[in-house]
Amino acid sequence: MLKLYNTLSRTKEEFKPQADKVTMYSCGPTVYNYAHIGNLRTYVFMDVLRRVLKYDGYKIKGVMNITDVGHLLSDADDGEDKMVKASREQKKSPVEIAAYYTEIFMNDTAALNIGMPEIIAKATEHIDDMIKYVVALQEKGYAYETSDGIYFDIAKFPEYGKLSRLNLDEQIAGARVEVNSEKRHPADFALWKKAEKNHIMQWQSPWGMGYPGWHIECSAMSRKYLGKTLDIHTGGVDHIPVHHENEIAQSEALEGCKTVNYWLHGEFMLVEGGKMSKSLGNTYTIAQLKEKGYPPLAFRYFCLNAHYRKKLNFTFDGMDSALTSLKRLYALMLKHKQGTEKASAEALGKYETEFRNAIDDDLNIPLALGTLWTMLKDEKDSRDVYSLALKFDTVLGLSLDKCEEYADKPEPAEIPDDIKAIADERWEARKNKNWAESDRLRELLKEKGYAVKDAKDGFTVEKL
Repeated sequence: MLKLYNTLSRTKEEFKPQADKVTMYSCGPTVYNYAHIGNLRTYVFMDVLRRVLKYDGYKIKGVMNITDVGHLLSDADDGEDKMVKASREQKKSPVEIAAYYTEIFMNDTAALNIGMPEIIAKATEHIDDMIKYVVALQEKGYAYETSDGIYFDIAKFPEYGKLSRLNLDEQIAGARVEVNSEKRHPADFALWKKAEKNHIMQWQSPWGMGYPGWHIECSAMSRKYLGKTLDIHTGGVDHIPVHHENEIAQSEALEGCKTVNYWLHGEFMLVEGGKMSKSLGNTYTIAQLKEKGYPPLAFRYFCLNAHYRKKLNFTFDGMDSALTSLKRLYALMLKHKQGTEKASAEALGKYETEFRNAIDDDLNIPLALGTLWTMLKDEKDSRDVYSLALKFDTVLGLSLDKCEEYADKPEPAEIPDDIKAIADERWEARKNKNWAESDRLRELLKEKGYAVKDAKDGFTVEKL
């Protein structure tokens, strides 16, 4: 029985989908810059959740958005659009910026074995859906117009704050001075922004030329592809107090019902015990990790060693340990792949039950990994063990089937000079077709613990 921790209820709940096919929406990247490893941890979590659902026999209809317009520099609708800022700084069009960073994001996720949801929805391709959504909210009395845009009136939604459980009055009291005096409440958020004439991303709307707010895109696109009520919505914990709170308000206001049954959030990644952020200059990309000698799957393994709801502290010592462990894992897999022993059905069944219980307990991947390690170390070398480990890997996503390619190869033993001399003498005898002498020297090498292997243009010597 799969249990998931629902941020809305703050409890683990038995997962009960509405139908045979699970509907799942995942907040995707804002493609104005490189995704850093903190961002990518969230997508590893998304991927693991999808893999566990499939392991448990569910089919999934998943959607992930690509934000290529509408995400302002501040989640609270302040500053300019992140895409516009990147466009100005990098001297490229927003379309070029979005295409470039989307491709890199997709390459990074592929390198991490992160499977993409069934539908990838770009914000700029769904502007009409967003406009219709805003119009409907306005018609129902939940939205109002100001000189700079259309805003959601949170006073009309009494349950505002139920996801983050923040005291709204205290939150506002501690915030900086509100700059938009036309807003009825400081926490009212933009559904649509009116654009200045020189704004490079704008569309025609009932309110003139403009562009969508960030929050509206997720509600509009999830509704379009997945219906009124989703089974699961995922994202990072940073989305809880603003973005997802606003999604709930506008979605439930329009639909008049609960629109997400299970909210799941991945925790922050720290760096050396502190906050990770671009402004602090301590973010790393997958490309930078590769430059330092860490393959992408070593980072995935690093992520899997912490529960998705626990903060994960990134250090290079931790990455060294992850890489060493992953190589050991491949080496153990290779031994079992080449093994000839027969594993008992009882033992295999016990491991599979332990693994299943771990992943079904709110995705306890560290515990599931422990089961895999125990099985690989304690059981005799067996193809049966190898096959079950591959089944576990449909959840872990560590490419354990490539163990021969990825396992550490032992360093060739240093060949002593006297052995090299005998091998060279044998090669000369062979070239002179002195077969008896060649055979004698081969046997001498064998007595000394070495084997010689001939090739067309030379030979190699290996320690037996």
